[in-house]
Amino acid sequence: MGTHEIAPPKELKESSALVVGGTAGIGLATAVGLARAGAPRIVIVGRGDERGEAAREHVSSTNSSCDVTFLSADATTVEGVAYIASEAERILGGVDILVSTTAADVRPELFANIPTDDIARIFNQLALPCMYLASEIVPHMTARKGGVIINVASDAAKTATPGESVIGAAKAAIVMFTRTLAIEAKRSGIRANVLTPSLVIGTGSTERITSDGFSSKLFAKAAQQAHLGVPESEDLAALAVFLASPAARRLTGQAISVNGGISAA
Repeated sequence: MGTHEIAPPKELKESSALVVGGTAGIGLATAVGLARAGAPRIVIVGRGDERGEAAREHVSSTNSSCDVTFLSADATTVEGVAYIASEAERILGGVDILVSTTAADVRPELFANIPTDDIARIFNQLALPCMYLASEIVPHMTARKGGVIINVASDAAKTATPGESVIGAAKAAIVMFTRTLAIEAKRSGIRANVLTPSLVIGTGSTERITSDGFSSKLFAKAAQQAHLGVPESEDLAALAVFLASPAARRLTGQAISVNGGISAA
């Protein structure tokens, strides 16, 4: 299929979005950004009902004409993702934009101190949700001949960092998965990109790695290298909204770092 046979990408004002991990941090900021950009329907997914309802109200408040739905589900399980996908397709009438920002309760730790039987849990919780989601959503996008997928990994995928051996391996898996998916799905008009932040102010991940222990000193030094400022969730959200828009219609398979100058990964 030639590019002339692929339908033009939808404007954001015509696009429905599924934001998994959308009740806090980068996911919530992205849902807000999409609502402000005019997305008419958004489904946000998280595991906490109270926080999810608060997030739904917050996103709705930014654009009263946007229909925002919260789904309580676990994106780390096959069953949970099947539920998310079926409900999102039903509620939205089709997922045009899939944003996966899922995180796990994992702290950086030297590899020598990680129990062998904990390695699979860490890796699977970090790496698999975006793959599960794509497995469920991509067939629908393929049938509609278009869609946008935005995954969130981290610079640990690109830069070897003490304490992030398994975390970095999982994030690298997300990056390579996204890049390969982009090549496979481009003929169906589907674009896939991945954001790779380092520290992001106000997120649970940053709080975990900077609260105490050896990682707090390590990342305190890293923050000093962010001469442009340590990014906030809104910085990542702005890029995600751009990637979801027709302005990025030629951009796919890219892993984009937003880190304020901590590294040039």
